[in-house]
Amino acid sequence: MVKFTMDEIRRIMDKPKNIRNMAVIAHVDHGKSTLTDSLIAAAGIIAEEQAGDKRLTDTRADEAARGITIKCTGVSLYFNFTEEVPGVALPTDSDGHEFLINIVDSPGHVDFSAEVTSALRITDGALVVVDCVEGVSVQTETVLRQALTERIVPVVTINKLDRAFLELQLGGEEMYQKFVKEIENVNVTIATYRDDSMGEIEVGADKGTVSFSAGLHAWAFTLPLFGRMYAKKFGIDEKKMTERLWGDNFFDPETKKWTKTASSASGKQLQRAYVQFCIEPIRMVIQAGMNDDREKLTKLLGSVGVKLSTTDLEKSGKALMKVAMQRWLPAGRGLLEMMVAHLPSPHRAQKYRVENLYEGSQDDETATAFRKCDPEGPLLLFVSKMVPTADRSRFFAFAVCSPALCALEPRSAFSVPTTSQARRMTATSRTSSVCSFRWPERWRLLTPFPLATLSCLPVSTSSLPRPELSLTLKLAGLFAP
Repeated sequence: MVKFTMDEIRRIMDKPKNIRNMAVIAHVDHGKSTLTDSLIAAAGIIAEEQAGDKRLTDTRADEAARGITIKCTGVSLYFNFTEEVPGVALPTDSDGHEFLINIVDSPGHVDFSAEVTSALRITDGALVVVDCVEGVSVQTETVLRQALTERIVPVVTINKLDRAFLELQLGGEEMYQKFVKEIENVNVTIATYRDDSMGEIEVGADKGTVSFSAGLHAWAFTLPLFGRMYAKKFGIDEKKMTERLWGDNFFDPETKKWTKTASSASGKQLQRAYVQFCIEPIRMVIQAGMNDDREKLTKLLGSVGVKLSTTDLEKSGKALMKVAMQRWLPAGRGLLEMMVAHLPSPHRAQKYRVENLYEGSQDDETATAFRKCDPEGPLLLFVSKMVPTADRSRFFAFAVCSPALCALEPRSAFSVPTTSQARRMTATSRTSSVCSFRWPERWRLLTPFPLATLSCLPVSTSSLPRPELSLTLKLAGLFAP
């Protein structure tokens, strides 16, 4: 059941501080679309049981047939931060606890790199998906470099942990060393291509900017989530507990103290905290589910306050394991929390992205409104690409626009000059147009995209529409008559 209404989405669109625009980028077959299913399921658009199998963002017949993403697909999700992660502090610059998260699922194949660029141009953050077995591949570095060039802030998820547990049956320490290496490889690319204007964007598991997931089985976790879980038990601060779950930190059960050495007071070998408190509990739940040990599974999940329904317990094997992990560590909750907490809002991102998107003077009215994300500024559009309709009779503009669009009344017309015309225009001659658009008398919102990212195309309200050039404008697949 969908967990939001169009009125709720429309209300959040007036709060640019509560919007997150992000693209999902990765090497081909690293699990972008299956992981995106989990995010969509968190908003109730598809059932949790379908997450990982539905591949909702693969909308074309050839995508379904080939099993790969070919074209970018956008979807908007509602996330109530207080309800989903109770007890966690809201981001400092947020305006309330409701968030609109606009996700663009992009292709991973090198032949479709142009689609990745189109997605990155209209977003402010990126979820970089890394296969935990294959690691950081060539295309992973390529799309990450593209994102950094566009001044996009990345967060990372190390995906396909189910392969590490079930297929390769890796030990906890071996997993940890692989994850450390993959995070270091990502940070090397970030350090090489990072723009100083973006600030510090290096990712780290203990910072909460790296998550661990199994997109096919729709579960994921971050260290802050386990940090909150164990903080009360150990009687320490949540942040300090999170930091102890990564790196060379070991808990000695003999002395009941934390240590930096891998041996106990009596000389016994100790497990790393990440392995002992994160990996091994997950392994126990997975093994109990795969072995149909319902009694043990019920006891394990009961210890963390999770109860499986009778219907859930009727499942067996992989299906039982999947539902158990979904109930305990739902992917949508962990990933959406990471995005809200660590990806920039349009209000913050436009301050350093204006130079990339706006080709005019950086001191004029348009650039100033861009930086401030000002709803009282000029009405602006950034058109990333044009998408033909199925019958090839017209185009939809894949675009984002300024908050000024919210104030438009039905049947109001506005003009869109080309970029070359925009450069030649003076402040008093911006009513010249190439194409004019008119809102229909009745229009409705479909999964609306943000109205808070501004653009490099000045747009002026005009009373001189040109019907022979008019198009039905569908912004990022979001508005329709």
